[in-house]
Amino acid sequence: MKIKKIVGPLLALALAAGCVSEQHKQEKLQAAAKLSRADAEKIALGQVPNGTIKDGELEKEHGKVIYSFDIAVSGSSDIKEVAVDAINGQVISVETETPEQQAKEAAEDAKKEKKKKDND
Repeated sequence: MKIKKIVGPLLALALAAGCVSEQHKQEKLQAAAKLSRADAEKIALGQVPNGTIKDGELEKEHGKVIYSFDIAVSGSSDIKEVAVDAINGQVISVETETPEQQAKEAAEDAKKEKKKKDND
């Protein structure tokens, strides 16, 4: 019984530390970004006529701070992934993801998240 009283709070503390760490990481990325998310969204949508942003995040990729957006394409099941440099607003890449590629990426992300939680 004593172990349960100790383990519960320790797990909560570990989860909270992980959340704080992720929040700190996002704050650092926000501080580095010169471009607002709204401006980055406009730039990304300019690459995909009749597109709708489904998801977006600020992240560091290949040493650059970028906004990455998943944009649904009207009349298609494909997703356009548009990366915008968060410093200068340049479009870094525009890639098309099929539903199969989207499912594979979602599975990989879930696997990474589970591994991350297991390590915390």
